[in-house]
Amino acid sequence: MTELTNLGVAAIRDGVASGEFTAREVAEAFNANVAAAADLNAFIVTTPDAALEAADKVDADRAAGKDLGSMAGVPIGMKDLFATKGVQTTAASHILEGFTPQYESTVSQNLWDAGAGMLGKLNLDQFAMGSSNETSYFGNVTSPWRKPDGSNTPMSPGGSSGGSSTAVAARLAPAATGTDTGGSIRQPAAFTGITGVKPTYGRCSRWGVVAFASSLDQAGPMAHDVRDCAIMLGAMAGFDPKDSTSLDLPVPDWEANLNSDMKGKKVGIPKEYRMDGTDAEILKSWDDGIAWLKDAGAEIVDISLPHTKYALPAYYIIAPAEASSNLARYDGVRYGLRDLPDGAGLQDMYAETRAAGFGDEVKRRVLIGTYVLSAGFYDAYYNQAQKVRALVAQDFENAWNECDVILAPTTPTASFGLGSLSDDPLTMYLNDVFAVPASLAGLPAMSVPCGVNSDGLPLGLQVVGKAFDEQGVMNAGLAIEERAGFTAKPEKWW
Repeated sequence: MTELTNLGVAAIRDGVASGEFTAREVAEAFNANVAAAADLNAFIVTTPDAALEAADKVDADRAAGKDLGSMAGVPIGMKDLFATKGVQTTAASHILEGFTPQYESTVSQNLWDAGAGMLGKLNLDQFAMGSSNETSYFGNVTSPWRKPDGSNTPMSPGGSSGGSSTAVAARLAPAATGTDTGGSIRQPAAFTGITGVKPTYGRCSRWGVVAFASSLDQAGPMAHDVRDCAIMLGAMAGFDPKDSTSLDLPVPDWEANLNSDMKGKKVGIPKEYRMDGTDAEILKSWDDGIAWLKDAGAEIVDISLPHTKYALPAYYIIAPAEASSNLARYDGVRYGLRDLPDGAGLQDMYAETRAAGFGDEVKRRVLIGTYVLSAGFYDAYYNQAQKVRALVAQDFENAWNECDVILAPTTPTASFGLGSLSDDPLTMYLNDVFAVPASLAGLPAMSVPCGVNSDGLPLGLQVVGKAFDEQGVMNAGLAIEERAGFTAKPEKWW
């Protein structure tokens, strides 16, 4: 039998259902991998008992002849941005350290209802602000990938969902939840050789998810392949009356409708994404992807997304503006950290608590956001950025007249060494240059691994689709997956 920790969502679900192995055996195997991988720092909190409890319930239900859920017997990692009842939820920030919600996020509850179990809470960039997983209060996550040159340079797993990408790539979990505000599912998926889907904005409920930028944040699955992501997204998605931005639409059976035949489909290639400074091997992988989709029967068409160059600066006005508003609730009064020096007043408590509780990147973005929302600059910055956002969305609408999906690189480079960009926030922000436009437009997009570069590090290709057309995105992703034949795994060093 294949080692259980090498199996993905579909294989575990089907194996448990057929009786080939028990859900408890699966949970025990992954619990052991999690316990042995402390050097990766992928988890902030581990919950081995929760994983076993969920597994035992699945095994009991199977023995009783009950119908099993779509994620039955699958233990997963939960990004520590999702509120989990009775389990610490921190958003990787000192200001929330020790906070234990008395409620469950809608997405996590949906997964538990589908039969999944929780291996633990995954590390991330603090408040999901970062592209390298170096801003966490609980220490950086290290990618399981290393360059084969013997340098042993610790590599970034991407961000903000770096704990999620590392856990899946290192076989600590068959799948994990992520959130994507400007690329935080797709970029880490590309860096670690896994698959990640950002669904249409509103497809997954944001209720119970610690907010970064409310008009952009969206939960999604991260797993080994397209089928596993389709299964998990089907469990995560659905209308939620507690979230005013939730889509009141039925959840399609994405897994059953997967089809890699691209005959009759047009794939758009945006000329603006061939940017100066993009790694030559990234461009080569893009050309490979074009050839693969053509082989799958697709017609390749050149398209233009003319406002692409303005998307990143607009994002870094809108997202910090929303963050400065959302993070105002962390004041030391109701929950989380309270820093109250002797003789201090209310304003002193606010200032001391936030100074001690927020990390440098969070403070940087709060300052930017407060600045662009201030009276003298609101029209000059925030309103202009919103106009650019509308133009970026309009570019995509125009493109859909010519194509069904868009193919682009996920990132401008492969993974980089931890610490190599931490003193250069602007270069760090450029990691999201290909991912941000789809986020601003609220469109579904995914990253699929397509190979490794000359340093032996994974590369990802991104597929962007029309609103609500996750199926079209995943079908194109499946066509790439089948032709790329990506089977590389990180060699175990941890």
